[in-house]
Amino acid sequence: MNQRHLLLLAGVSTALLLAGCGGTLYATMQSADGDAVMLLGHDPVAYFTLGKALRGDPKIKVTLPHRTYYFANEEHRKLFAADPGRYEPQYGGFCANGAPFKIKLGSDPTEWEVRDGRLFIFGDIVGHSFWSMDPAFNVKHADESWGEIRDVPWRTATLQAWISKVPWYRTHKSLDAEWNAKHPGKPIGYDPGGMMPNLITKAPGWRAREGFGQPALGLVGTDSCPPACPGTVSQAYTPPWPR
Repeated sequence: MNQRHLLLLAGVSTALLLAGCGGTLYATMQSADGDAVMLLGHDPVAYFTLGKALRGDPKIKVTLPHRTYYFANEEHRKLFAADPGRYEPQYGGFCANGAPFKIKLGSDPTEWEVRDGRLFIFGDIVGHSFWSMDPAFNVKHADESWGEIRDVPWRTATLQAWISKVPWYRTHKSLDAEWNAKHPGKPIGYDPGGMMPNLITKAPGWRAREGFGQPALGLVGTDSCPPACPGTVSQAYTPPWPR
């Protein structure tokens, strides 16, 4: 990153901090009822029990510090309440491909993976695809880094990570080149939306909620049904090649 970009990021960071806009600690969306909703209202237990991104019901919920989860049924709510750590997404629900680099950014409940009994959520198909090239590397560095950024607001953490990069930082360009070399003829073909909405003007999960280049999921309990209907399975972005 050149000096101009560094100065821009430093200026943006200062402005956000002065305005008290460092962001939430978790990848939440504010509901009409004031809940700090995780996963756009999707049921975290359903990923394990059903293998699906299933919308929960706002009337069936569990609230933890700084975050609330909705569930499709009472059984799932009880399972979660008995052991939240077993079902919560890793790294606050932020993209598991950013966490290795101390970045807290993005969250799409339809881009997910359960590996070794842990739920990983990604910001979009781009993050999921890049992460899948070396899960062990990404999990190792994210686990080591999470303690340093867990209690840092997401915008602040992300700006700090871009200004002062970890030694193992990978650029989007290098990861994209690696993906294309390993998967010829399978370009990801997704627009991640740009820096301004992702970092400044929107909340984590905005692309999936609004349907920016992908099916609109809405925020369960706040947005209209359809699409945001409790108990329904969400459709992920379809790449220009079979998953």
